Amino acid sequence: MLKIKDNVDLKELEKFGFEYTWRKLYESGYDKYEVVITINEEDKTLNCSCPFNYNEEDTTSHLDTLYDLIKADLVEKVEE
Repeated sequence: MLKIKDNVDLKELEKFGFEYTWRKLYESGYDKYEVVITINEEDKTLNCSCPFNYNEEDTTSHLDTLYDLIKADLVEKVEE
C-alpha cells in the first residue's frame, strides 16, 4: 500500500493540485463521476480509484500526479 510519509505536512499536497475536503481527505484528479486520488488525513494512506482516466479539460494523467508525488519523495510503500 502507498502512503504519504509521516514527516510530510499534508498542506504540501496543495502544490500538486490537491484540495482538503470536509471528509478529512485531500483529493485530486476529479473526473466526471468520481475522485481519482485521495489521501486520508488520519493515516496518510493514498488511494487511486481510477488512475488511467483523463479529464476532458485537463490533458494531464492522474498517473502524472502520482509520479510527481513519488519523485518529490513524499510517498512510501508500506505493508498492509
